Amino acid sequence: MSFVFGADTSGGSTGVSPYAYEIGKVFNLPLTNAILTTWVVSIVFILVVRFAVGKPSLVPNKAQSVIETLIEGLKGLLEPILGKKAFEQAFPLLLGFFVFILIHNWSGLLPGIGVFGFYDETGHLKYWLRPASSDLNAALGLALIAMIAWAYLTIKIAGPKFFIWELFGNKASKKDTPALIYMLLTPIFLLVGVIEVVSIAFRPVSLSFRLYGNVFGGENLLSSMTGLVPYLLPVPFYFYEILVGVVQALIFTLLVAIYIGLITNHGEEH
Repeated sequence: MSFVFGADTSGGSTGVSPYAYEIGKVFNLPLTNAILTTWVVSIVFILVVRFAVGKPSLVPNKAQSVIETLIEGLKGLLEPILGKKAFEQAFPLLLGFFVFILIHNWSGLLPGIGVFGFYDETGHLKYWLRPASSDLNAALGLALIAMIAWAYLTIKIAGPKFFIWELFGNKASKKDTPALIYMLLTPIFLLVGVIEVVSIAFRPVSLSFRLYGNVFGGENLLSSMTGLVPYLLPVPFYFYEILVGVVQALIFTLLVAIYIGLITNHGEEH
């Protein structure tokens, strides 16, 4: 078995499967290689951070300094987007999104991911470990959680009345707009609200496919480069995928923050 990134070089089909493989069952539910990788990487990450940081202190060690720098950096980036009211409630979720997506984007670069597995009856290699972000189910699950949190936080912070007005309300000023024009603008804003609802319904699709497409594409890129020249050629692409992992985690987090801030932050100004 060749040690390559997610490719079968034994004479079967090459490339990375677009879907996760079922490798067993837990409580009669399917266990895929993406789920197994999610559990393993998450548990290892939690244990490493817990033992590296230890008990937080006023004089932080190196590991604690790294964690605090990450938190402060994201805080400075997200607080102006979310607004003060929403920041305290939304920040833990957004921090969790960023860290979770980041470590699982990078998990595909670890030795052994996409290498060890078994061959099915057709001769295809079904590997035991696969990055969670390269499974559309995982990406879609994250996107659905993000949109449920968006609806909960925006309604809770801005209020149902302002939430509905933000979608369908007439944004023209009654003082500066003639009454007839104001009345004519009302159905236009209602139509714009319907279009906005449709765009909101497609947000989980865009969030999930953007994350899945970039990570899955990166897997195929590394698989192809490794198949051409196993040793030197893939190295620059590994660094490229490190950068892509950070960018995609940041984009997902920023988009969710923007969705929340469009209502909660605007509500403060209003």
